[in-house]
Amino acid sequence: MRDDPRIAGVLRLITAALRPPPGLARIALALSLGIVTHLVFAAAVLAMIAAMFFGLSESFGRVPQPWAWIANAALIAQFPLAHSLFLTGRGGTALARLIPGPYGATLATTTYALIASLQLLALFALWTPSGIVWWHAEGALFWAICAAYAGAWLLLIKASFDAGAEVQSGALGWMSLMARIAPRFPDMPTRGLFRVIRQPIYVAFALTLWTVPVWTPDQLLLAFSYTAYCLLAPRLKERRFAARYGDRFIRYRAAVPYALPKFTQRTPDAQRSDTL
Repeated sequence: MRDDPRIAGVLRLITAALRPPPGLARIALALSLGIVTHLVFAAAVLAMIAAMFFGLSESFGRVPQPWAWIANAALIAQFPLAHSLFLTGRGGTALARLIPGPYGATLATTTYALIASLQLLALFALWTPSGIVWWHAEGALFWAICAAYAGAWLLLIKASFDAGAEVQSGALGWMSLMARIAPRFPDMPTRGLFRVIRQPIYVAFALTLWTVPVWTPDQLLLAFSYTAYCLLAPRLKERRFAARYGDRFIRYRAAVPYALPKFTQRTPDAQRSDTL
């Protein structure tokens, strides 16, 4: 029966009808990965805000002691290690291969954001609380600290937009694939909070660690660990910027402080570095 040319012709017509139109698979991949990435990103941010608000005293982890501290330490370590590894040359190559097919490199920024979001979600959702609460704010002090906590998060959001929200959220990869163009990264950030300090994202994130209304040994361990990460990791980032932007970044680095703003009038040369 299958050797009958008429049946073979009908089968070819059916196969052609069922085959997705050109570009549909690409669009479906871009949209599906984008939706998943942004949903996980939102879940990770909400988990982070809620968990730190309670000083990591509320979470879903249930590892028995003393193994809980080992598990928690592993949760702390896994984010900065992988986050930095994927920014190396070999890490970037491996990241581009995680999505099979011809679109892995285009989707690399989206894949990177998805992995980072999963890591943060795991950290804050799977943390095993120690059950020890040292202190929690009350009365007017509680509301003042809550305002500081909200302000730190607003600074982090502002810094992320100044750096390029499409990169920070992972939208650059899937939107580039939708448009069938190579990802175009934003220029070296020098506007907004980047006019004041060179690393506003890391500084704002560090502020969220210390402006919480509940203090536990869990929160203190997290705060010390990730504050150290926020102070040291940007050094690697600045090496990449120096290699990528050359003299532009060197002039910018000379004019703008690393993490603590200078409340003095900048020189004309420093101001010109923002527009180069």
